[in-house]
Amino acid sequence: MSELRDAVDLENWSCPLPLRDHPAIVLGHGGGGTLSSELVEHLFLPAYADSAGVLSQLGDAAIVQAGSARIAMSTDSYVVRPRFFPGGNIGDLAINGTVNDLAVTGAAPLYLTVGMVLEEGLSLEELNSIAATMGRAAREAGVSIVSGDTKVVDSGHGDGIYINTAGVGLIPDGVDLGPHRVRPGDAVIVSGPVGMHGIAVMSVREGLEFGSDIVTDSAPLGGIISELLASGADVHMMRDPTRGGVAASLTEIAKASRTGVDIVERDVPVPDDVRAACGFLGLDPLYVANEGKFIAFVASEDADRALDLLRGHPLGAGATRIGTVTEEHPGIVVARTGIGGTRVVDLPLAEQLPRIC
Repeated sequence: MSELRDAVDLENWSCPLPLRDHPAIVLGHGGGGTLSSELVEHLFLPAYADSAGVLSQLGDAAIVQAGSARIAMSTDSYVVRPRFFPGGNIGDLAINGTVNDLAVTGAAPLYLTVGMVLEEGLSLEELNSIAATMGRAAREAGVSIVSGDTKVVDSGHGDGIYINTAGVGLIPDGVDLGPHRVRPGDAVIVSGPVGMHGIAVMSVREGLEFGSDIVTDSAPLGGIISELLASGADVHMMRDPTRGGVAASLTEIAKASRTGVDIVERDVPVPDDVRAACGFLGLDPLYVANEGKFIAFVASEDADRALDLLRGHPLGAGATRIGTVTEEHPGIVVARTGIGGTRVVDLPLAEQLPRIC
């Protein structure tokens, strides 16, 4: 261990706690919260040294120029446990997750690659079910799986199956989304009820029953986002609130745009059964992962137009304005509570529910 510490020189890292307190990786480093952010900022970014500055933007997908075309590229790995959960499985989750990362940049998703790490002993019947689900999900999303790779690890070393998907999409002319366009006065809109995916996975993992079936919201968002952008509404930025939920996404956008965000907690659409399950588990719905929702920052004068369009789409039922961008408290998200107080909404330290995506 002393040789490892000398190699990476932990003592000279310019990073705050708690990263220095963890000389080894912990589950929280993969949770999309503060630990993840510190790992990326202080280990990966310096190591990869992207001279073009694309990586440092840390978006859902990288936007690169290829000749006259702007291309969005994204990659994600899926280690969800259990592999099957109400409404889906690791296969369609992997397809939809990468498709959505491309779509929220304004890109039309086109092609995906799939890498699988299989554990010795995984049944071919289960693998076939997952692969077939992935094929259906890709066709539904309008993308093609064009390349792949498979590796097998010893029994006891792979948790059944891990999946990586990478994707590319084409950004249409005139589409320009990102934190540089977020402005004070922008409406903050969420496309529908939140918290469903995380609770659906948790219910199976822990064998819990909440009085009703909570199913994942996993779905491809390319179609509804394309319609929103084509509507003429002045959309400034979008993000799909997966790991870390709505709270993490809003916090990241506030910091990147150097603006403040005010939300009204009671306006955040949380289904009653999800709220009850969160209460039982001691969770905050704002931090629970989603896999079929997106957050949009829209010019205030176009908020109603955007909401009308979203609510008219099957994946946008329940779309709601939850807040406003402000010049005050730049980089900070503040929630107005139901009893008239306020609280700061920050990145979670780690992850409330590990291994859910």
